[in-house]
Amino acid sequence: MNEPAGGHGNEGNPIVITVNEQTVVLDKRTLTGAEIKSAAIAQGVVVQQNFVLQEELPNGTSRIIGDGDEVHWRAHLSFTAIAPDDNS
Repeated sequence: MNEPAGGHGNEGNPIVITVNEQTVVLDKRTLTGAEIKSAAIAQGVVVQQNFVLQEELPNGTSRIIGDGDEVHWRAHLSFTAIAPDDNS
């Protein structure tokens, strides 16, 4: 069998996350916050690049993901992106 070297990318298996409760399919397992927002925008999620990205954690809390912060894929990964001036 020909196994790809290096482990970069996902070798053909789609990575699925949610952004604002909408499915986003990624092509690699590690992305920055900016790349996640770009992928969401490209797939029709109504967010903008300057939105604040939050990872929704299993315990009901969330953490801010900066544009340069790396996120490593795992099952049930979910994000919320909100306008920077949203005070809700």
